Amino acid sequence: MAEQRATLTTPPAALIEALQRVLAFAPANDGQRTAQREITTALQNALDARRQRIVISQSTVNSVKWSGLLLAALVTLIAIAMVHCDNRLTCAIALTLFATSVALSVFLIAAHNRPFTGQISVGPELLKQVIPSDVKAGSDH
Repeated sequence: MAEQRATLTTPPAALIEALQRVLAFAPANDGQRTAQREITTALQNALDARRQRIVISQSTVNSVKWSGLLLAALVTLIAIAMVHCDNRLTCAIALTLFATSVALSVFLIAAHNRPFTGQISVGPELLKQVIPSDVKAGSDH
């Protein structure tokens, strides 16, 4: 996802195979039917979570949104300056506070623009922790 190679058109083979195996199983009693239903739900949730991560990884903040944010900030800075033009100290304090909050907002938006890349990215570490060790060993070969 960080490299934007994951697509919605090709679902992961392991999840699809697991889902097919669970659905192919013919439960003999209520306990097995309940287990089959729960496993199917969990696999569908995993596929849905994958779809959501792919959509998020491909979303960006476009130039129209950036322009709107910066224009709104500029207009607000001008309005603050006009309101406080009679007192230079109050004007400087108000402008500094607002400019700092705008800079922080821009930084946070830019940092979260691509959630799977960069210094504050969301990595696969948590997902790797839930993979059984025999699956990890099989994928290393």
